[in-house]
Amino acid sequence: MSTTAVESAIRNGLPQATTLRVQKPEDHMGEYRDRKELPEDKFFWTYTEEPHRTRRHAIIKAHKGVLQLCGPEPLTKYLVLLVVVLQVGCAAALRHTAVFSWPFLITAYVVGATADQNLFLAIHEISHNLAFRTPVYNRLFAIFANLPIGVPYSAGFRQYHLTHHKALGVDGLDTDLPTAVEAMFLDSVLGKAFFCTFQLLFYAVRPMLVYKIPFGPVHYANIAAQIVFDILVLHYLGGRAMVYLLLSSLLAGSLHPCAAHFISEHYVFAKSTLPGGKMPKDIPIPETYSYYGPLNILTYNVGYHNEHHDFPAVPWTRLPKLYAMAREFYDPLPCHKSWPLVLWQFIVDKEVGMWCRVKRAEGGRLVGNWTDGEVQS
Repeated sequence: MSTTAVESAIRNGLPQATTLRVQKPEDHMGEYRDRKELPEDKFFWTYTEEPHRTRRHAIIKAHKGVLQLCGPEPLTKYLVLLVVVLQVGCAAALRHTAVFSWPFLITAYVVGATADQNLFLAIHEISHNLAFRTPVYNRLFAIFANLPIGVPYSAGFRQYHLTHHKALGVDGLDTDLPTAVEAMFLDSVLGKAFFCTFQLLFYAVRPMLVYKIPFGPVHYANIAAQIVFDILVLHYLGGRAMVYLLLSSLLAGSLHPCAAHFISEHYVFAKSTLPGGKMPKDIPIPETYSYYGPLNILTYNVGYHNEHHDFPAVPWTRLPKLYAMAREFYDPLPCHKSWPLVLWQFIVDKEVGMWCRVKRAEGGRLVGNWTDGEVQS
């Protein structure tokens, strides 16, 4: 592929020529104009389409065989089973250990939090139907993977997460976006440290405040299975075992190296080169960042995040192959090399913070009664 062809493909893969229904700021609804006029609104508002769909089409055009990477990964179910057994085993081993003791706390942070972060991302994989070919098997297996986490969330997560893919950055739909209230109160060193320490709670509560999803049989099965599991743990292993499982989940979404993926994926870290340091609003801003580092091995390669958003149907084991196949598209993009450094920079750097997210006023789709083919497109 020639240099000229590569440059053309990259340009075609970016959303410079593709816009949402609304082309200009002045064409937006009155409510949107009023919100934009508020001085505290410092998000990076854009009027272009999210870049992943257009880049996906460009990659498919340049590399015909890329779609052969799509499809379930059989290894996932065995790894999930192993980690579930590991967590239950650790809970059993610590059932007679004092909670406020170094063995208990270190195990919860080093082993438990890492294992739970692994399960979080297994559920993320399963939500894309990448463990089994039959959708209902994926729904049920996600409930199983959810058990050691202690709180039922896998069924609801799937709908919110797939909407995140279909409506990336869309205000009121993408629940991965911080709200203006969060940004106003937490955009300081202490505020960002607080956010990173309890970010799992923010990600758990925020979606329900943005919009509510309808409950169905899978949601009730998720809740019922979790209640039964928790009762069994309390009955046979005791309260300390249950504390271990819940503490592991809290630490997994706290100041843990693997938890940095929550921050690294979509917060804008690339600084503007224009005078004044303000991100321009008339050109695409990098809004998804990949991480290429060793912690991917513990987290289902979620660091390959541009690759994942471009091709949600490619499982974790084949994302590095996707990167290698189409690296002329990915190498020019800004990326992260260290998740611990991401946490540190996010907290202490005044130019990176809660406002550093790309938002769109319109566009995207709410995941509802879709076919699985539509979900993966």
